[in-house]
Amino acid sequence: MLANKTIAFLGAGSMAEAMISGIVESKTVRNDQVIVSNRCNEDRLIELSNRYGIRGQKRDELNFEEVDIFVLAMKPKDIDNVLSSIKGDIRADQVVLSVLAGIPTAYMEDRLNDNQQVIRVMPNTSSMIGESATAMSPGKHTGMDNVMDAKELLKSIGEVYIIEEAQMDIFTGIAGSGPAYFYYLMEHIEKVGKENGLDIEQARKIGAQTILGAAKMMMTQEEAPEELRKKVTSPNGTTQAGLEALKEYGGGEAISQAVKGAAKRSKEISEKLEKVTIK
Repeated sequence: MLANKTIAFLGAGSMAEAMISGIVESKTVRNDQVIVSNRCNEDRLIELSNRYGIRGQKRDELNFEEVDIFVLAMKPKDIDNVLSSIKGDIRADQVVLSVLAGIPTAYMEDRLNDNQQVIRVMPNTSSMIGESATAMSPGKHTGMDNVMDAKELLKSIGEVYIIEEAQMDIFTGIAGSGPAYFYYLMEHIEKVGKENGLDIEQARKIGAQTILGAAKMMMTQEEAPEELRKKVTSPNGTTQAGLEALKEYGGGEAISQAVKGAAKRSKEISEKLEKVTIK
């Protein structure tokens, strides 16, 4: 249970803020149970503390003893420095929850204490409004009670899926990077709407509502996406013309390659680090 547990974010960037926003809004834990920390940007800590009513502390001021769950949310390039700096301050029974793309649990376990409890997590920035699709993969030393606590915490920011770590790269390609694909789509919808006489704000709302409605149809109906697509595609109609243009210009292949590209990059990071981990 999370009722009396303290969560400390190591890193104060956009993903940390998105998760903090969702957690605070959900009231899963009290605001004073959430700490955000970084090395030296005190202005950012003050900003987040004032905005969300949480505690902001520089890394060297953090009381590690009071923390139950550490959320690693710094830039992936800083992972080695952070792991080496916290190893002497944390206990094996404290949970390290990492949201860093491509960093395997084995890599973190190898650089922390014996039997360190580690969980690899991949949320997305929709955490900010409680609508993230989040995957989690526990490390080999993580107890089931801590897995359930982590899942409860992550449910405050959206839907949670416990998956095998081998599936984390493709999940990253679909869900971790996924919001950016839809934002990119919306950029083009706005542009063509404006070019054809719509106010850009109006075009944005129309496009966003259309995506939201289609997503809700897939979440509430039993039909596969292919069947739903066929239902709105009349022979020689406007939708068919649009789909033919998508096919002609490689729309479907572009989507596939976007997912594969992000998944490939996640896998490359993992494989590079796994080679370092092997002794």
